[in-house]
Amino acid sequence: MQVDLKEVEEACKQLYIRALKMLPDDIKQGIAQLKAIETDARAQVVLQTMVTNIQIAERDDNLLCQDTGLPIYNVKIGSNVQVDGMALKAAIRQGCERATREYPLRSSVVHPITRKNNHTSCGIEMPAIHLDFMADAETLVIEMIPKGSGSENNSFLKMAIPAEGMKGVKAFVIECVVAAGGKTCPPTIVGVGVGGTSDQCVALAKKAATRPLGTACSDTDGALLETELSAAVNHLGVGPQGLGGDATAFAVQVEVAATHITMNPVAVNMQCHSARRARATFTPAGLVYGY
Repeated sequence: MQVDLKEVEEACKQLYIRALKMLPDDIKQGIAQLKAIETDARAQVVLQTMVTNIQIAERDDNLLCQDTGLPIYNVKIGSNVQVDGMALKAAIRQGCERATREYPLRSSVVHPITRKNNHTSCGIEMPAIHLDFMADAETLVIEMIPKGSGSENNSFLKMAIPAEGMKGVKAFVIECVVAAGGKTCPPTIVGVGVGGTSDQCVALAKKAATRPLGTACSDTDGALLETELSAAVNHLGVGPQGLGGDATAFAVQVEVAATHITMNPVAVNMQCHSARRARATFTPAGLVYGY
């Protein structure tokens, strides 16, 4: 399959806008499920306010949140997809810039030293573009995730040692959720990475935090850890927006990688209740948008 880079550029523009305005169904259902079992009256009010915000954004074709986030594009390429990799990255970047200029959106991206904002949502190594490959030979998938600073600021890494065991991993995750409090705009998706190298572990936590709700870690032990931590986190009493209640997190989601015998890194990355994402799937039959 030959990829039309102009189509990719336009899709990446649309993905940014779609992600900022339309919350995926699994997240809306997650809020409804938490609201149905919340026992704290104030937390019920906060959750209903979130529901109202989502409804108004959809009704008025407006943004879910003023924070347009750091733009992240996850790209999966089928084995029979023909595309120039550098040209593909350039098309993604151009689409991101066009979304910010043409919509227009607030650019949240600045130079890390000078703090200069070019008002394009782009800069050095930004948008973040992650390339991977997939078995579906005739398919190209581009997922766009705008990651807000409230959730991204609450990122943690510990280079644990094996002697600390899973008790140490669980304690670290709990400590991170408590430390984050309401700063992540809970209820959150708590992403946890276990294993790998230090940088790989942090990337795994981000992958876990941005997975759709209802999905499970492909590793059996990782999936068990998800279940145990999800129950523990919602007994902390942090609650929606950190104001108390049962609904601290939609879920704790885990990704794992093999690691060295003398270490066991664990990372935490959180996603706020407005867990935005959008997806474009290119096949020989055409382009389809989704989540």
